[in-house]
Amino acid sequence: MKDKRNFSPEFKQQVVEELLSGMSRPAQLCRRYSIVPSLLAHWQKQYSLGKFNNEPVKEAAMQDRIEKLERLVGKLTLENEFLKKALQHTSNHHERNGSSSRTTGNGSRPSAEDASL
Repeated sequence: MKDKRNFSPEFKQQVVEELLSGMSRPAQLCRRYSIVPSLLAHWQKQYSLGKFNNEPVKEAAMQDRIEKLERLVGKLTLENEFLKKALQHTSNHHERNGSSSRTTGNGSRPSAEDASL
């Protein structure tokens, strides 16, 4: 079994910058450094987010933020649907039992005091 190799952030940055410069194609870099294409793609994403002590690429940072916000919208949508169903279930339950959510306290007619409010 092969030992797991650890690459320094500087090395990763160098490889990705070589890729982005157009000096080498991905397949050439993978062969030269004996890495798999998925690892190179992972490093490229990390680089675009500024993980190698470099400035993040603005588009990648914005894309990351968009993905986080989309996940949040999805979560909130699910919670909203759940709460709507719970409210609907509760109101249906009250209607079946003959309960009313609005009671005046002393009969069905409001008092003169209630009318003035």
